[in-house]
Amino acid sequence: MQSQKLSALQLELLNIYSFQPKEEDLLAIKELLARYFSGRLQKNIQKSIKDKNITEEDLDRWLNE
Repeated sequence: MQSQKLSALQLELLNIYSFQPKEEDLLAIKELLARYFSGRLQKNIQKSIKDKNITEEDLDRWLNE
């Protein structure tokens, strides 16, 4: 079996878990990460829409295909 290196994010999360945080803290961390990555995704989508001149009509048409 091939070993895989952990990413910097995975290592940081392992450090957090090693302190045995409370369940409410883990839920807060999950929510924080979800908001962060959701925000990044939204920024990337908006950039792509702008760069490729995609209109609202294009998006509506794709949704209805």
